[in-house]
Amino acid sequence: MTDAQETAADSSLRTTGGAPPDDVAPAPIPLLEPREGIPPVVASDDALARVIADFARGTGPVAVDAERASGYRYGQRAYLVQLRRDGAGSALVDPVGCPDLSGLSTALTGSEWILHAATQDLPCLRDIGMAPTSLFDTELAGRLAGFPRVGLGAMVENVLGYALEKGHSAVDWSTRPLPEPWLRYAALDVELLIDLRDALEDELERQGKLEWAREEFDAIASAPPAPPRKDPWRRTSGMHKVRRRRQMAVVRELWNTRDQVAQRRDISPGKVLGDAAIVEAALAVPANVQALTALPGFGHRMGRRQLEQWQAAVERAKALPESELPQPGQQPAGPPPPRSWADKDPAAAARLSAARAAVSELAERLHMPQENLITPDTVRRVCWEPPKIVTPSAVEDTLAGYGARPWQIEQVGPLLVRALAATA
Repeated sequence: MTDAQETAADSSLRTTGGAPPDDVAPAPIPLLEPREGIPPVVASDDALARVIADFARGTGPVAVDAERASGYRYGQRAYLVQLRRDGAGSALVDPVGCPDLSGLSTALTGSEWILHAATQDLPCLRDIGMAPTSLFDTELAGRLAGFPRVGLGAMVENVLGYALEKGHSAVDWSTRPLPEPWLRYAALDVELLIDLRDALEDELERQGKLEWAREEFDAIASAPPAPPRKDPWRRTSGMHKVRRRRQMAVVRELWNTRDQVAQRRDISPGKVLGDAAIVEAALAVPANVQALTALPGFGHRMGRRQLEQWQAAVERAKALPESELPQPGQQPAGPPPPRSWADKDPAAAARLSAARAAVSELAERLHMPQENLITPDTVRRVCWEPPKIVTPSAVEDTLAGYGARPWQIEQVGPLLVRALAATA
């Protein structure tokens, strides 16, 4: 880090106006109001065509947000897309009425998209044909700039001095028609996103971190979609209690049955059957419906047909031959948990301790979370299996192979070289 970066970082946590004197009450933070009112919801091809034309004529970056119905519906599809651009104003698009937004995405090709916590919204946006060619993530920018609270409401308040309405982030956005207060909340999410982006760009520039942020944004925009998770049933909450393979088979059968029901009914799997109930049934391996009914999660509110459905899943698991029972969870690729390093490889444990201390100290000086400076997994992998000959170029190549960006390699590479060499 340069002297200029250190000086800038020392004052990076400023909020608007600073703290008032002790004898002066802080001025109330004004509640943000829509500048042009709440736009109508776009739910037809004709209305969408007008929005596409308006946003194609607009100028500058485009603020984008999406609302999902997590906890209510199956999957993570978007149920509302909010946009704002200078010269176009704001728009609220209903992906139920307009399921293909690829034309809008094409009209915005080459424009910078502004999102808050982009990795959360990009998957559902891609599903409806929207993908940015470049982006600015205001949540990640806040992390890199050293803000301690990086939620959208906190960032708008601390950086721009406005309060966002709260209370509708976790509602069922699949509801139709959407209530007016929800639409107001949704429109305000993009109302000041462009202003927030500009202020954060200035702050990152002042701290000497703007190029770092651009590398991070490019990595997010160019990242391929995540592959389907292998054996997702293994992530059932409470799975650590399930030890025997036959019990694991019960979890798998119940999980798969629940997933099929949830997908067919378009409802969150947790509303069909809770994880805790699945684990209880796996531990008990009930002999019949009556025994199943006595277990937590399968109470009197559940109909006989549903109970028979779950018991049938248990019976399928009980009938499997030994050869078809699931194996205990395989260790993920890479190093073992760090807590076991001291016994398995004391030298690697020493390397990791030295590397962690150095990364922690640098992250503190840079005023950013350690995981944004370099992922903990990358540090573990390098320390568990370092290059055969520890040289700066070898460590840099290793970091690049694990996906570290050039700025991260420049900052962390020398620290890891020293940590690996000192414990060789």
